[in-house]
Amino acid sequence: MKQTIDNFSTGGQDYSLYRPESPKEVFDFLYAHVKAFDTAWDCGTGNGQVATKLAGRFKTVYATDISEDQLKHAPQKDNIIYRQERAEQISSPDHTFDLITVAQAIHWFDFEAFYNEVRRVAKPGALFAAWTYSLLKLTPAVNEVIDHFYLDITHPYWDKQRDYVHAKYQTIPFPFEEIHAPAIQIVKSYTLSQLIGYLRTWSGVRHYMEKEKRDPTDLILDDLKKAWSASETLDVHWPIHVRAGYIQ
Repeated sequence: MKQTIDNFSTGGQDYSLYRPESPKEVFDFLYAHVKAFDTAWDCGTGNGQVATKLAGRFKTVYATDISEDQLKHAPQKDNIIYRQERAEQISSPDHTFDLITVAQAIHWFDFEAFYNEVRRVAKPGALFAAWTYSLLKLTPAVNEVIDHFYLDITHPYWDKQRDYVHAKYQTIPFPFEEIHAPAIQIVKSYTLSQLIGYLRTWSGVRHYMEKEKRDPTDLILDDLKKAWSASETLDVHWPIHVRAGYIQ
């Protein structure tokens, strides 16, 4: 099994504050294809954003992550069981889950070992879904600054696994009976301060800070202020890319 990459064992509170949540349309799509609503596993749950939504429909949600700091900021619900466990090896028995989800995390996993574990713990015909979101978009002027920040300033500091996200998850292995997912996007209103907070949660930005001992968002702050409109807030759009299929 490959060594685990953990970029999120610090900054759990920032992640909770600034990372966008998966919209209702993702869950509507999943629920339309799930065959039963007894048990779900949210893998790489982070601060429990997806697990909390699943708990509204499933009797029991098992939510795992390798980051203790992330799990400390997850909402507590009676039907959510949080465990600090690696995706490729969890403590659940065979044939447990009706739905297995991974939001913005599967690109960090050992694919072969993880999919073996998915097959072990899934009920026959269970649904598996992994999704990610693309680079955010705002106004053309702000987009130009963000693109420069991503492609020129922080690009050398991203892990190679970011390539899977950049490819919209089309290059990840997917050994299941795939079903077509609709076009979905996240839309969230941000102040400039919230946008900066979100950018600071990027793993590439964290790597930059660790190596260069400074905050790279300082390099674009003036340009962002100039590009920002007179409005206090702007709508931020993230296109979502879902891979979903049945586990046989």
